[in-house]
Amino acid sequence: MQKNRLPILSEMITHLNPGDLAPDFNEKNQDNKQCTLADYANTILVLFFYPHDLTPTCTVEACNLRDNYSELADMGISVLGVSEDTPQKHQKFIAKHALTFDLIADTEHTMLKAYGVWGNKKFMGREFDGTHRTTFIIGKDGRIIDVIKKVKSKDHATQIVEILREKGLIKK
Repeated sequence: MQKNRLPILSEMITHLNPGDLAPDFNEKNQDNKQCTLADYANTILVLFFYPHDLTPTCTVEACNLRDNYSELADMGISVLGVSEDTPQKHQKFIAKHALTFDLIADTEHTMLKAYGVWGNKKFMGREFDGTHRTTFIIGKDGRIIDVIKKVKSKDHATQIVEILREKGLIKK
């Protein structure tokens, strides 16, 4: 974090826990193609929610997942990002940073609310509604394996792999 920036203060609001069924979704990605939870039924899905495309921390997180994407895929892990940005903004984000996974354009906040990551935030004395950076690891059975509430943006892929190793779901 930059020395002169104050952190965003917020309370985690998600109501979902490991073992819960992941909320189903049917939303458009960057190419206006519908994506559903069932599309990822044969993999472990890393569903990461982030505030906005092309912002510093969100870019670091997405690029870390991009840089480790082939290793994750080799382990049977799929990656899907979600923010309230439009498909067009997602296309710019993907093109600028050569992202290797789809991004859901949840402009109506349907998924954000279903997963409990949309809510009140405070930054520099200002309160507003926004996305709480959160990652859900979802198993092939559609159940939540883990919820990462304190995302390490610079090392998110390692964070995910360590959780899956601890749970005995991957061996590498």
